Amino acid sequence: MKNNQDAAHTPKELLTDLQALVAEAEAMIADSLSEHSADAIDSLRSRFVAAQERFTDAYAGARKKVLAGAKYTDETIRANPYQSLAIAAGVGLLVGVLLGRRSK
Repeated sequence: MKNNQDAAHTPKELLTDLQALVAEAEAMIADSLSEHSADAIDSLRSRFVAAQERFTDAYAGARKKVLAGAKYTDETIRANPYQSLAIAAGVGLLVGVLLGRRSK
């Protein structure tokens, strides 16, 4: 497993870490808990907390980017309403023509 101190994780790496963590937890549950030491359970718990923190950080970063993009889009549309309307109409016409051809 990668170092927990790495700040940048891709969603794929995060998903892989979480899947490995779940698989290990399922294996521990399948076995008798008395066979595992408290250290193994503490290790599993700390890895879960670290994964949860990375997920929270990734979610917060993605949320900030989406909100910034939405704000920028809103400002651009308000600054150029007629151009925005023309672009939207053009894209709608193009999508309509392509879907019309596809359905025939």
